[in-house]
Amino acid sequence: MRSVLSFYLCYVLCLCLGLACVVCVCFWNTQWRGGFAWDGSAKQFNWHPVLMVTGLVVLYGNGAVLYRVPLTWGQNKLPWKLLHAGVMLLALVLSVLGLCAVFDFHNATHTPNLYSLHSWIGICTVALFTMQWVLGLAGFLLPCSPVSFRQLLKPVHVWMGASILSLSTVSCISGINEKLFFVLKGIAGGTQPYNLLPPEALLGNALGVLIVAFGLIVLKILSNPRWQRPEPNTEDVSYSPLLQEDN
Repeated sequence: MRSVLSFYLCYVLCLCLGLACVVCVCFWNTQWRGGFAWDGSAKQFNWHPVLMVTGLVVLYGNGAVLYRVPLTWGQNKLPWKLLHAGVMLLALVLSVLGLCAVFDFHNATHTPNLYSLHSWIGICTVALFTMQWVLGLAGFLLPCSPVSFRQLLKPVHVWMGASILSLSTVSCISGINEKLFFVLKGIAGGTQPYNLLPPEALLGNALGVLIVAFGLIVLKILSNPRWQRPEPNTEDVSYSPLLQEDN
């Protein structure tokens, strides 16, 4: 009972931190960066942090912990598999849209693409996420997937999931810091320099802290063996494929 209570405390904290991340990134880009558009201007770039934080961090993290919710343990796993895959697909689509926003903006303003460490980590994270989703679909949802492949894939899938979340966190906080350095130079536009910690810098730093806290809570949930979904058959550690659920 204590373990279940501890889980739900962490889970509610995870939901609250995720919501706070989305609210903060939206407020930042609305209040200080001028809002949103899709016209090649700086307003189009503003979609990039919003979509990446929402998709690559918040939705991804919540999708990763779905199987840990104790209320799902005694139920048919198939709907939760589909929900897990659907949430992850939505997270991937938002991440790709976020990349499209920044690439289009760079191309419109003749800015080089993929020159910073932030961009390298980010593009690698999305590529790994794409590979993870495709392999998860092939291994855990398709009826033709062999049991031996699912047994081999499951521990890799779990480890890769946590690794992608860690890379997403690194990518987002490095991107926030990079953006703040770019826009808070104190030269034009009446902005104060970053080192004086104007309100925009405080909010950006707070957003980074919230993202780190969210990532740590998700990793805590994923790493606790007491919160793993019990397998109906201890001799078969693999997931049953789509249309072959017996629990």
